Order: sequence, then C-alpha cells, then structure tokens
Amino acid sequence: MNAMTMQKPLDLLLAGKTQWDKWRRTYSDVQASEPDLHEADLHGADLRGADLHEADLTAANLQGADLREADLRSADLRQTNLRDANLSDANLSRARLRGADIRGAILYRANLTEADLSRADLRGANLQGSILTKAILEKANTTGIDLSKIDEIDAGQKPGT
Repeated sequence: MNAMTMQKPLDLLLAGKTQWDKWRRTYSDVQASEPDLHEADLHGADLRGADLHEADLTAANLQGADLREADLRSADLRQTNLRDANLSDANLSRARLRGADIRGAILYRANLTEADLSRADLRGANLQGSILTKAILEKANTTGIDLSKIDEIDAGQKPGT
C-alpha cells in the first residue's frame, strides 16, 4: 500500500487539485468514491474544478471558497457554511444542501437540478442563470434574490412554503 492510499481525504484535497483528482481516479473504492470531509475547514480554499461528487461535506466550512466549475453532484452539504463562496458554473445536481448557509454566495449558472435546498439560507445569493429544475426550496430563505433571473425553476417548488 502506498502513502497516497493511506492519506486522509482532507490532506489530499489541501495538497492540490492534481493530487486529489489522481487519488479519486486511482483509488475508486468507497473511501475515494464517497470521501469523508465532514466538518472540514476549507474556508477560502481554491477548489476550482475540484471533483467532489458524492463527498460528505456536512457541516464543513467552505466560507469564501472558490468552487467555480466544481463537481458537487450528489454531495452531502447539509449544514455547510458556503457563505460568500463562488459556485459559478458548479454542478450541484442532486446535492443535499438542507440547512446550509449560502448567504452572499455566487451561484451564477450553477446546476441545482433536484438539489435539496430546504431550510437553506440563500439571502443575497446570486442565482442568475442557475438551473433549479425540481429543486426543493421548502422553507428556504430567499430574501433579496431576484427569482426572475433564474433560468429554470419549477412553479411547484416555491421558496418559503
């Protein structure tokens, strides 16, 4: 077993995108396919284009992180701090964002198809051009968001209901 196999997911992610992506491709076992990053402190981290699909990021601190073009498909982001993070062009389809703090985040052209945003705090977030088809917005706080600038939103998934 080499050193990369034994490293913790957080250490690999902080080592850089190249190391992280190599680990995810090479060691596609459960640890690499569903990495445990819950409660990780990644505030201000440069995670642009990172492959974080199906990662457990519950209660992680991603405040101010650069997550542009990141793959967060089916990621678990419940109770995560995404305040002021840049998620432009990120793929958050089927992501679990229940109770997440997304205040002031940039979600420009983000794919939030079937994402669970129930009870999320989206105050002041930029959702311009984002896709929210079949997204769950039950009891989400969308104060200060211009919903007319969202590309797709289902009428049956109104926020605050």
